[in-house]
Amino acid sequence: MPSRPVIPGFHPDPSVCRVGDTYYLACSTFEYAPGVPVFTSDDLLTWTLVGHALHTPEQLKVADANPSGGIYAPTLRHHDGRFWMITTNVSDGPGHLLVTAEDPAGPWSAPVRIEGAGGIDPDIAWDDDGTCYLTWCDQGLRQAVLDPATGELLTEPTLVWEGTGGEHVEGPHLYQVDGRWYLMAAEGGTAAGHMETIARGPSPSGPWEPCPHNPVLTARSTGAVVRSTGHADLVQRPDGSWAMVFLGVRPRGYFPAFHVRGRETYAVEIDWVGGWPVVGEPIEPDEVAPVREQGPTDAWVGAHVFPVEVLRRAGDVWELSAQPAGRTFVGRRQEHETVVAHARVEAGPGVVGGLEVRIDPLHAVTLEVEGSRVRAVARVGTLTQVLGEADVDDDALLEIAVQPSPKGRFDIRRGPDEVVATVEDAQGRRVLGRLDGRYLSTEVAGGFTGRMVGVVAERGTLVVRSFEYRGHDEPMGPDWYL
Repeated sequence: MPSRPVIPGFHPDPSVCRVGDTYYLACSTFEYAPGVPVFTSDDLLTWTLVGHALHTPEQLKVADANPSGGIYAPTLRHHDGRFWMITTNVSDGPGHLLVTAEDPAGPWSAPVRIEGAGGIDPDIAWDDDGTCYLTWCDQGLRQAVLDPATGELLTEPTLVWEGTGGEHVEGPHLYQVDGRWYLMAAEGGTAAGHMETIARGPSPSGPWEPCPHNPVLTARSTGAVVRSTGHADLVQRPDGSWAMVFLGVRPRGYFPAFHVRGRETYAVEIDWVGGWPVVGEPIEPDEVAPVREQGPTDAWVGAHVFPVEVLRRAGDVWELSAQPAGRTFVGRRQEHETVVAHARVEAGPGVVGGLEVRIDPLHAVTLEVEGSRVRAVARVGTLTQVLGEADVDDDALLEIAVQPSPKGRFDIRRGPDEVVATVEDAQGRRVLGRLDGRYLSTEVAGGFTGRMVGVVAERGTLVVRSFEYRGHDEPMGPDWYL
């Protein structure tokens, strides 16, 4: 197993394809917009964000999505000169959504809605005569012939495979390799029992012969650095060799351990042995360079809202407007183990907002400014606790740091990390509160996303004068906190 991802942070359910010498990869985004980021790479190791497949409010409706609602696993393919991305918005049904583009950077088309198929995790594949097959998860893996131009199912849905006995058979991908058809799927749920299995047959609908060494990928019951591995996709290189991308998590802290960065994208080499894929060497970076990034950037997303709808440039500052329905958050993924986020904001009369690290609205640490007062607020489920507060100057620097837990190795209170909220102004540097990072983990919050770092408007229009994200996978020296 790799120990380092190729796309770190909350980038789950990867789907990959190749055009010429270039690879393209898409991930799920749940309640965040824009939806389904699209990355490119020429080596499967270094990936660059080029756009989003669901990049307008007309394509993606997530205003009413609950945390971990919205966009589930996509499939990205290239066929007949076009890119095709199919996914499910579980908060905007019925049916799956299919969009296309000539350029993966966009623009992408208006969605074609496939109402005749329920469930989640749709996959599309074409046979040699151009017939398009839709395969999806709905109490087993189901399949039908699809007219991709209209979204009409041309055959009745058929149950084609129920996996090898693991729960939650999902994430199907259909391939034709050397004259055989292969159907790959995730089983066991996207947690500790996660695994990837595969079967082969003479046609796109089987009948299916399971691989004798299933699961072909899993980290269950191991001490691997990366766990919960599965939901994979295969891609062939120009030289004929193969690789696999898949999701995994990096749990930290005392038993049962906690993961905070969500499900990330990893990659491995694939060898074909006896007509079956076998996991080979990891594809991973040798090291992780520190990142120091000013924001907001084009990579920022909004919770239940597109950033362009609520965040606008006004001269040298940004203005973030709260939505009538409640708190408005925009920001970026926590992609590193150690993080320092800085912001300077102005909250005029009637305005409340500030800097936030969150996994969802009910699991967050916020430095919340109201007038000349700043509060460090922790939200854990239905509990809201003010950790500390202070009067501050107009030029106060807000800081939230994610740093190693101070607890000992065998201390049951040792979480994955510690979140520390600090304010600094002419009066000095003051720590307003600390929170065990487990309370901002998936194991506590539930769901399928990961931590985000950004700014939030609770009420009114918050002026954001500056924002900076600093991240590293090693403990950072004191200069990173200034």
